[in-house]
Amino acid sequence: MRLALLHSSLFVLASMGALGAAHADTVLDRANGYTLNSKNELVRFASLAFDDKGKVIAVGSAAAVAAKAPKARHIDMQGRTVLPGLIDAHGHVFGLGEMLTQLDLSTTATLADALKAVSAYAGANPKQLWLRGRGWNQEIWKLGRFPTAAELDGAVADRPILLERVDGHAGWANSRALQLAGITSTTPDPAGGKIMRDAAGNATGILIDAAQSLVQKVMPDQTEAQARVVLDRALAEIARVGITSVHDAGVDSGNDRLYRDYADSGKLTVRVYGMIGGVEQDFDRLAANGPLKNYASDMYALRAVKLYSDGALGSRGAALIAPYSDEPSSRGLLFSSAAAMRATMEKAMKKGYQVNVHAIGDAGNRQILDGYKALVTSTASAGQRHRIEHAQVVALGDIARFKSIGIIPSMQPTHATSDMNMAEQRVGAERIKGAYAWRTFLKQGSRIACGSDFPVESPNPFFGIHAAVTRQDAQGKPAAGWYAGQAMTLKEAFRCFTLDAAYAGHQEDTLGSLEPGKWADFIVIDQDLFTMPASAIHKTGVLETWVAGRKVYQRK
Repeated sequence: MRLALLHSSLFVLASMGALGAAHADTVLDRANGYTLNSKNELVRFASLAFDDKGKVIAVGSAAAVAAKAPKARHIDMQGRTVLPGLIDAHGHVFGLGEMLTQLDLSTTATLADALKAVSAYAGANPKQLWLRGRGWNQEIWKLGRFPTAAELDGAVADRPILLERVDGHAGWANSRALQLAGITSTTPDPAGGKIMRDAAGNATGILIDAAQSLVQKVMPDQTEAQARVVLDRALAEIARVGITSVHDAGVDSGNDRLYRDYADSGKLTVRVYGMIGGVEQDFDRLAANGPLKNYASDMYALRAVKLYSDGALGSRGAALIAPYSDEPSSRGLLFSSAAAMRATMEKAMKKGYQVNVHAIGDAGNRQILDGYKALVTSTASAGQRHRIEHAQVVALGDIARFKSIGIIPSMQPTHATSDMNMAEQRVGAERIKGAYAWRTFLKQGSRIACGSDFPVESPNPFFGIHAAVTRQDAQGKPAAGWYAGQAMTLKEAFRCFTLDAAYAGHQEDTLGSLEPGKWADFIVIDQDLFTMPASAIHKTGVLETWVAGRKVYQRK
C-alpha cells in the first residue's frame, strides 16, 4: 500500500505540475456516462465536453457535444463508466495523512495482534521519541473491556505511546506517556473527558475524549515539513479513491495556511470545504475577514465551523438521554452545558458561518436541535444551512425537527455497518429505531450529505454507497441487511455523495453533477455502477480522477 501511495503521489505531482499549460476544449467520446441533473433525474451521456478552464461545455450525445466544441481534442473512453467526482461531506484530511504515516491498528483482530504490531513498529522506528497510531477497536477484538497501559508496556515501556481508538474519541497510553503527562490517581477528569480508572483509582491508560489532551499537550508539535508530508499522503489517497471534493471537519490555522499555499501553487488536487475547529483563538484569527467562500477557482473554502456536543458510541462517550443498555451506570458525556453550547453556536452564526455540530447520542442531538431552534431565527442564519454531523442515534420524536428547523443531517453510511456489532447492545431495541435512520430522514424530505468520517472509516466512497444500499458489510453480512428498512436506493446513495453533499457545502451550482457551467470534476471507474449487483459495489475501482478538467490520478 505504501508503494502504491508513493506512485500515486508522484503521478499527482507530475500531472499538477503541468496545470499552467493551457489546452483547447476537450471532448470525452464513447463514455458510459451517468450524472444527475437539477431535477434529480439520472441522465446518461456518451460524450462530455469541457473548456480549457475546466468547466463543462456540453453533455449528451456524440453529435450534440461535438457541435458545441468543434475544435476540441478528443479522448476515447472506450465505453468506460464516467461519473461526477464524488464528494465526502465529512472527513479529516490531515488525520488521514497522519494515519498513513503512523501505526495503523485498524486491521488487528485481537489484542495480541495489536501488541505485536506496536512492538514491530517501535523496532522499525527507533528514532521516534513518541510513538503514535490509530485504529484499535476493543469490540472487534471481542475483549469485553478496554485495553490497559500495563498491556501496552509489555510491547514498549521505554518510550511514550498514544494510540487513538478507531473513532478518535479514546486514547490508549502506556505508563511512560501517563507519567510524562503527570496523570496520577489524583488528576481530575477534564471537562468533556474521562480518565478511566481501576478499582484503586489509578489510571488504566484509557483516556476518553478531552482527557486525551492531557497527553497530547506534552507531545512535540508537528513541524511544517511533517505536515506537508502528511497532506501529500492524504491528497494522493483521496484522489486514488475517486473523491474530488471533501468537507474537512476541523481546520486550524496551520491547516489553513497549507491549504492556501497548495491551492496557490496548483498542488491541491481535491477541493476542500473547510470547517474551522471551534470558536477559540484559531477562529478569531481565521474569521477576521468573515467566511472564505471561494478561493483559487473554488479549490478551497472556509465558511463553516465544527463543534462537538458529545463523544462516540464505541467508547460510550456519546451522550444518551437514558443510561446505556449495556452499562446502566453511564449516560456518556455532554461536552458543554446547554448555555455554553448555545453561546458557542451563536458566536459562529453571527459571524456568518455555517455551524456543523458533531452529535452521536440522542441527548447530544437533542441539545443541538434545541440550540438551533433557539438561535436560527434570532440570528437570521437559516440560509447558512446549519448541519448536525453524524446524527447517529436520534430520538424518534426528534427526527422531524431536522426538517422543521432546517438542519442538514450529515451522515456516514459505513458507520452503520461498522457499528452494527455493538450499537444495539449500547442503546437497546427501542432506541435503535432512530439510529442510522436514513430512510426516515429521506422520507420526510431531508437532504442527507454523505461522507465517511475518514480516517475513522476508509475514505473509499464506494464502501459508503455499498453500505447505504445494502446495509451489509463487505462480507455480505447480515444476509438480509441490518435494519434493511432504512436502506437507500442506489440513486439516493449516489445523490448523497454528489448533489446533496455539494448542497451541504453551498456548492450545488458548481459541483455535484456534470452540467454546463459546472466544474469538470469526474471519475472513470472499472464497473458500471448502475447495472452491477449491489453486493459488489464496494469492489468498484477508480481508473482515473479529474478535477477541473485535469487528471490528478490514474491507476497504474
